[in-house]
Amino acid sequence: MLLTVSKRLEFSASRRLFLKQLSTEENRKIFGSETGARYGTGRNYTAWFAFSGKIDPATGMLVNISEIKARAGAVIDSGYDHKFLNQDNSRFLDKVPTVENVAWQLASDVAPIFRDSGAELWAVHLIESPGRSATAYVDDCIDSNYTFDFSAARQTMSPNLTAEENERLFGIASSPHGHGHNYRVRLTMRGKHGHQSIEIADSKVQYAISALQSELDHRNLNREVGDLRNGPVTTEALAHYIFTRAAETLPLDRVRLNEREDFFAEYLQSGEYRLGMQLSFGAVHRLQSYKFSEQQNAEMYGKCNNPGGHGHLYLSEATIGGAFDQRSGTLFRLTDLQTAMQEAIQAWSNRHLDLETEEFRSIPSTGENIVTALWSKLNERLDHRLCRLRLWETPNNRFTLRRCFE
Repeated sequence: MLLTVSKRLEFSASRRLFLKQLSTEENRKIFGSETGARYGTGRNYTAWFAFSGKIDPATGMLVNISEIKARAGAVIDSGYDHKFLNQDNSRFLDKVPTVENVAWQLASDVAPIFRDSGAELWAVHLIESPGRSATAYVDDCIDSNYTFDFSAARQTMSPNLTAEENERLFGIASSPHGHGHNYRVRLTMRGKHGHQSIEIADSKVQYAISALQSELDHRNLNREVGDLRNGPVTTEALAHYIFTRAAETLPLDRVRLNEREDFFAEYLQSGEYRLGMQLSFGAVHRLQSYKFSEQQNAEMYGKCNNPGGHGHLYLSEATIGGAFDQRSGTLFRLTDLQTAMQEAIQAWSNRHLDLETEEFRSIPSTGENIVTALWSKLNERLDHRLCRLRLWETPNNRFTLRRCFE
């Protein structure tokens, strides 16, 4: 199991994607039209700094999130925020400030300053725009992500099932009249920093995305997409189909397909399917250690130690894996996943976690402890198929438990 604590920080910068040794046309092929911006073009970046380690039993924390904000924030302020990266940051005098390189450099700059904290930087996830992001891991692996949208109609069904079985499994979504979604797709390629495995020409990626949009956008998937006519049309099957089509031209590692903001499927190069859902719940807590004095608690947790407590609208996200049923085209029944999540958080919803629940009567109700306790409650209800559990305490603070690397 891997526990990570992530802090979200923002900064604005300009950069030019350009290699001096290449011609104008070669630069355009690799980096797209923005390479022609002689003085750079701007981006509003969002960076997630994820730290791994063990929970301190006394404080209930893996790392003090305020320390992430202070230390990583100082690095951003001095070298990245409101800078022309090619000119103002010496790291990019000879290195192109692609989103992958900026994420990797941020990880390289921030990791050393936390060596005395008891936690280790695990990864930096950097969002450059709605369509481009990258994750740099401390082992030099880099995920290069491209995101795009399309809208389509479909009947959720499997031709391998009877009409009654389809209705029982998929409910109203199996109606022959169909229904529609605004889909969001994230294509991920994984490689090592500095290796050509992730240095894909922008034109090649955009060609693959355009081909997929042309094939899927504003289509009836069951009737107008030839290779989907004779098989199950489910979220899981569609994620697999998109992976197969994009992998014809791109070295894909995985695809994530959001059917809704709160529901998605993933297909991995390894052949694994995953299904994820989000569910929010409101609760009150007070950060305090039962091993500390009042003064120590006030110094450790600050305003979060308010005696009257404070609240959050927590957002949980459960991702499951396991055996994929080829006959139905499903990994898990959607309503069963939703029910399991509702049951797991029911006892916490609209409660004071420290005063009205059993889990936090003797341990601090930190995000680390909450996500750990929720894993146990939820995994049993999901036949022990849970592989990743995320908990947003606020839009800026996230806690994640993973059974596996990704």
